[in-house]
Amino acid sequence: MDTTGKLETEQKYDAEASTTLPDLLQIEGVDHIGEPVTDQLEAVYFDTRTLTLAARRLTLRRRTGGTDEGWHLKLPAGTDQRKEIHAPLGQPDTVPDELKDHLLVFTRGEELRPVVRLSTQRTTHRLYGPGGEHLADMADDLVHAEVLHPPGPARDWREWEIELVHGNERLFDAAATALTSTGAGHSAYASKVARALGDAWPAEFSPGTKKPRKKGPAADVVTAYLGAQIEEFIAHDPGVRLGTPDAVHQMRSGARRARSALATYRKLFDESAVRDLQAELKWLGQILGKARDAEVMLARLRLRIQELPEEQRSGPCQDLVEQELVEAHNAGYRNVLKALGTTRYYRLLGALEDFRDHPPASPGAFRPARKVTAKLVDKAAKRVDRSWKDVKRSAGRASRDEALHEVRKDAKRLRHAAESVTEIHGKRARKLTKAAGRLQKVLGDHQDSVMAIALLRRLAATPDLPAGTDLAFHRLEVEEKRLARKSDKKARKVGKKLHGMRLPR
Repeated sequence: MDTTGKLETEQKYDAEASTTLPDLLQIEGVDHIGEPVTDQLEAVYFDTRTLTLAARRLTLRRRTGGTDEGWHLKLPAGTDQRKEIHAPLGQPDTVPDELKDHLLVFTRGEELRPVVRLSTQRTTHRLYGPGGEHLADMADDLVHAEVLHPPGPARDWREWEIELVHGNERLFDAAATALTSTGAGHSAYASKVARALGDAWPAEFSPGTKKPRKKGPAADVVTAYLGAQIEEFIAHDPGVRLGTPDAVHQMRSGARRARSALATYRKLFDESAVRDLQAELKWLGQILGKARDAEVMLARLRLRIQELPEEQRSGPCQDLVEQELVEAHNAGYRNVLKALGTTRYYRLLGALEDFRDHPPASPGAFRPARKVTAKLVDKAAKRVDRSWKDVKRSAGRASRDEALHEVRKDAKRLRHAAESVTEIHGKRARKLTKAAGRLQKVLGDHQDSVMAIALLRRLAATPDLPAGTDLAFHRLEVEEKRLARKSDKKARKVGKKLHGMRLPR
């Protein structure tokens, strides 16, 4: 089973049934051709009732016959390229879960059903270079298509398809000369299923975002930034479901960025719409956070344990840490998977897209972006300055740690705000983004130490610990306290560099 996928690079041509295939040795770079192989292929294509996959230019099919029988999912990956993911044949009407996991972020609860059946007589000619390298496959297809849902007329056509194997795209240009000399032309259809559906083929889904401009409306800055975070959701959703490393972290970062942008620019839009989206993003972020936080803490304490004296590196201390955090991560991850299968999550994705494409903008959102965004980003910077004052006024370690955590959250919001306007404010925005990000990271390390200390103290209080285990926990706590003091001191230096940084208006 291949769930990572391979990259498919191909071009298609429309040809008449009576057209003679040209001499493929005329293609520059082709030295010899393998014996033609003819296969009878049967493929059933699946989509939702509203053709959601087709609108996103995704293809899901179950094919029998030929050398690559099974389920195939094809995802757009650039000009003339698609990522293809395979799964075994399985049952005719049951989409394999490993492929469905890639599609749930698009189908969002809609059922997948057969929409088109294709019967193809395919004759494949393998094209080889002078060194015997397999350059490409040239397929001559006679296609019969039946539309299943919605019912439509049957269609027949001939199609040529050249797919690169080890050749490069220069072969496409060389092949075009030979193939078009017969009167064939580049296919007017995105795929066979598009041709089969005809007028039922939906328009391509296209986000309604515009490139932000200094004198353009401020709303474009927000919708473009929000659109980028939606793409993060879509890109990492399958990875979260499939357990891909770092996918939970990346999706959580997208949720945080979207929420930060809405907080920074909330006055430019309908208050209730912003409030509702923020609440839902917070819900998702918290669910993702539990799994991610346990993962980060486990990696952190594993390193700390390796720094202990040899006799304390294994045993009850390590076992308790592993048990606590592995269980927390697994429970958190199960909750993530549960949340990603809910109507609530799918509604959130739809609401984000609707906000991006049809923003509930107030009059201020149509004012020039440069001045409006500078004012709002600077407001976020002043918020960080005020948080630092609370740190200075704090009394006691616990109060200071809490105040530093608030600085971290405000620095994170500032970082995202400055990040959103790099196309408008250029170097100054990038500098502010970097400075705020540095402070966020240092204070993130500090907060990790604070949380680690609390966890270590709780585990050290476990009843009936074997002798010496409390000493191991004590040493870990002492080291985390040292790291906390170090990050606190570093944060003051980093914060001074950020203090007073503003964007020009």
